Amino acid sequence: MTTFGARLRAAMDARGPLCVGVDPHPGLLRAWGLDDDADGLARFAQTCVEALAGRVAIVKPQSAFFERHGSRGIAVLERLLADLRAAGTLSLLDVKRGDIGSTMQAYAEAYLRDGAPLAADAITCSPFLGAGSLRPALDLAREHGRGVFVLALTSNPEGPSVQHATGPDGRSVAADVVALAKAENGGADLGSVGLVVGATVGSAVADLGLDLAGCRGPLLAPGVGAQGAGAAELRAVFGAARAQVLASSSREVLGAGPSVSALAAAAERTRDAVVAALR
Repeated sequence: MTTFGARLRAAMDARGPLCVGVDPHPGLLRAWGLDDDADGLARFAQTCVEALAGRVAIVKPQSAFFERHGSRGIAVLERLLADLRAAGTLSLLDVKRGDIGSTMQAYAEAYLRDGAPLAADAITCSPFLGAGSLRPALDLAREHGRGVFVLALTSNPEGPSVQHATGPDGRSVAADVVALAKAENGGADLGSVGLVVGATVGSAVADLGLDLAGCRGPLLAPGVGAQGAGAAELRAVFGAARAQVLASSSREVLGAGPSVSALAAAAERTRDAVVAALR
């Protein structure tokens, strides 16, 4: 079985280190001339598949924007994931799940089990009930050749109160998360347990003494483009770990819709800018 990390490395090498978020919030649906309902959502999702499949390394649907439409919205998400899989494009489902025991096991089976209707190549997880609480997802992802991206340092202003906090040993919560990824990835060229590290967190990585390169996992970096992060920010935050960075952009690309050709061109421009910024 080829690991998720190996498949992601191949996709990044072939198509560039760009993840495009599919975030169909109400304002964007309106901007595309679509109704804010399941039918508009379905048209939005299909357009994204046509424009992005085969052009970017990985596509990241945000589950919440599908869930808000109820069962019909979830059906659209299932179809989107299936269409990406059929097109040979990796999917990263942004669900940020984090729980304990049998509940975490159930979340893992929903997204990481072969044959599950919502199965994706990887998911996002929240470790803030304790990094060990993610064990069911980590184990099932490994068993089925899938990946997990764990929140480590986010750019929202409330994040540092938890992520920078230290335990009795003086180590920060973020450092514990990095250590988890390092232990899971071992000596892989690019492991299957990645971290979410905002491209706009400034000096936090250095201030907390985090060894992102040593975790050997992909580093999903929201905040590139419309949110302000460019070459200087990527160098400052990621340093020697830039080869592991998977830049995430949504508004920068989706704002070009609803034209398929315009979306594709925007994705290619953003990809080229990311490659130049990380060089």
